[in-house]
Amino acid sequence: MLRAMHFPEYDNFDAMGLADLVRRKEVSPDELLEAAIDRIEARNSHLEAVVHPMFDRARQRVSALPPGPLRGVPFLVKDLKLQIAGTPTSNSTRLQMRRVATRSSVLTERYEAAGLQIVGKTNTPEFGIMGITEPDVRKPCRNPWNPAHTPGGSSGGSGSAVGARMVPAAHGGDGGGSIRIPASACGLF
Repeated sequence: MLRAMHFPEYDNFDAMGLADLVRRKEVSPDELLEAAIDRIEARNSHLEAVVHPMFDRARQRVSALPPGPLRGVPFLVKDLKLQIAGTPTSNSTRLQMRRVATRSSVLTERYEAAGLQIVGKTNTPEFGIMGITEPDVRKPCRNPWNPAHTPGGSSGGSGSAVGARMVPAAHGGDGGGSIRIPASACGLF
């Protein structure tokens, strides 16, 4: 049985459009958060893009979001290097699967100061090295346009999640094509 999605128009907006709707009070950050959670729960099981949902943390923080330019916009971050206090950062390696951050990275603090709602962490290759997102420690991430294909890497989970419209934007890093490959493979530009 399909359940009704919160804010069905969500898929039609990019991050700036959603932030503008919040600014004009046409939609609340709570509504955007629940819309993102609905989509992650409905779309992630066959893509394996989101490997660490952070829904409870996001729900606890939503009422205190700062008035930044992206206030209320749901956002995902890579499970690679970026630290969020109290959450694991595995870098997709067995060596760090139980490692929990004691403090947040400056980049995390800046994302949250801009008003972004971090709703989870995305799949990456081990240490972000490969151009595909198929780590040994978890299931491979799949392309939202054709699950038989890779979304690329190392930002493959982020590219897959944005391509599947789970969130309008996600964190990525690029040392050798790590954003460009998934953006191309997932139809994001």
